[in-house]
Amino acid sequence: MSVPETALPLPTALADQPIERVQRDGVEYVVLGTAHVSRSSMEAVEALLEHEHFDAVAVELCDSRAQGMRNPEAFKQMDLFQVIRQGKTGMVAASLVLSSFQKRLADQYGIEPGAEMKAAMDGADQRDLPLWLVDREVGTTLKRAWHSVGFWQRFGLLGGMLASVFERENIDEGEIEKLKQGDMLESAFSEFASESEPLYRSLIAERDAYMAARLREEATLSATTEPRRVLVVIGAGHLKGLCEKLRTQQGDPATEAAALAQTPPKARWPKWLAVGLVLLVFVAIGWAFHRNTALGAQVLRDWILFTGGFAALGAVLAGAHPISVVAAFIAAPIKPFRPGIPAGGISAMAEAWVRRPRVADFESLRDDVTHWSGWWKNRVARTLLNFFLVSLGTLVGEYSAGFHIVRSLF
Repeated sequence: MSVPETALPLPTALADQPIERVQRDGVEYVVLGTAHVSRSSMEAVEALLEHEHFDAVAVELCDSRAQGMRNPEAFKQMDLFQVIRQGKTGMVAASLVLSSFQKRLADQYGIEPGAEMKAAMDGADQRDLPLWLVDREVGTTLKRAWHSVGFWQRFGLLGGMLASVFERENIDEGEIEKLKQGDMLESAFSEFASESEPLYRSLIAERDAYMAARLREEATLSATTEPRRVLVVIGAGHLKGLCEKLRTQQGDPATEAAALAQTPPKARWPKWLAVGLVLLVFVAIGWAFHRNTALGAQVLRDWILFTGGFAALGAVLAGAHPISVVAAFIAAPIKPFRPGIPAGGISAMAEAWVRRPRVADFESLRDDVTHWSGWWKNRVARTLLNFFLVSLGTLVGEYSAGFHIVRSLF
């Protein structure tokens, strides 16, 4: 049920701020909707903490985002080799893209991205209040969003992320305040999110349900004395959905949260399609050798040139070192015989070894990736770019080689 606001006069900083008050299971949740890059949102958080008494503070952050916000130097301790080896390259790159989007907005007005979340965390620390991190891990959200859309829609998803990096047009403060009608993740993907129901569900609706479940779960585990009051600081795009879920959710909160935190299984058909194509190519190569040794050698040469050539081209486009280009050319043709690290990973590891990132590269990483040229200038960003372009080149080379070989034999 909704409960009326406190009878005390609200501070000026809270005027016109989107605030909802929801009571559930003996707990009053004071939910403040914010824009993640807004001075007024930060001031509203501080005013609420000063104006009212709370027993806990909850924020729209996961563990990794909270650690990154409290320790912005964390990227400097990143082990690039381990990132590549453990298959976390995509996660790191996506985090950089989202960070660059926020920073581009924040640089215009001299306020750090997520300043209102940091103000909530600092306020909880100063008052010795429990801090609840209630958002789903950003990596899980991105994976679920990626798997929720079709093959062609993923190009739009990538395009939206890239556009958020390369867009240089200034945004006035009124437009920033309009972000209170949306969500930072949704905004980073441009208008694509609003036009895709599965993507909207993964980025917004699922997180509404997850955060509501986590709030109920934390309230159950909390040892504070009733009546309890919790300040909830979230992006205003979640305000309506979260409050509705808080009022209506009936299932066990831990079970609900666990179900929404699962990483979706990878679709099997792309893997089987790739395996089928490679098997078809190898059968064609074997048949070519059976027909004529010279023909077999020509077909095998085509396989090497197509796969290795496109992979090497990806490395060249990324501005990679010649050794990294050679590594891509060698690794791509033997990929089917070498399960494990992809050709892009081998080339990227060679790049990181030959051009070891300097301390200055890690220090300037967040700034450099806000400009398209920074992805080629910064050694850390260029290594990540090399990984993706070589992987893309290998994929293009495999399909091109397969169609060329099969067509040349029949």
